[in-house]
Amino acid sequence: MTGAVITISIILILVGGSTASVVAYFRLQRHRSDAVAMAHYRKLAEEATAQQEVLQAQLRLVDERLSSIEELLRSVG
Repeated sequence: MTGAVITISIILILVGGSTASVVAYFRLQRHRSDAVAMAHYRKLAEEATAQQEVLQAQLRLVDERLSSIEELLRSVG
């Protein structure tokens, strides 16, 4: 009886260890895919920020030109 209990205990320990290893492996894979996705989102955010800065600079130029046109129209009128 004692031999059977020891054998079952060893098998349960091995199965439990294998299960824990498989679960840890898939969690690691999920973490890696999340990290890749976050890096992609970070890159997109940086590109969006750069595009916003360019757009703001263009809007400043348009605003300056519009102001000068308004001044010209006021001086003529």
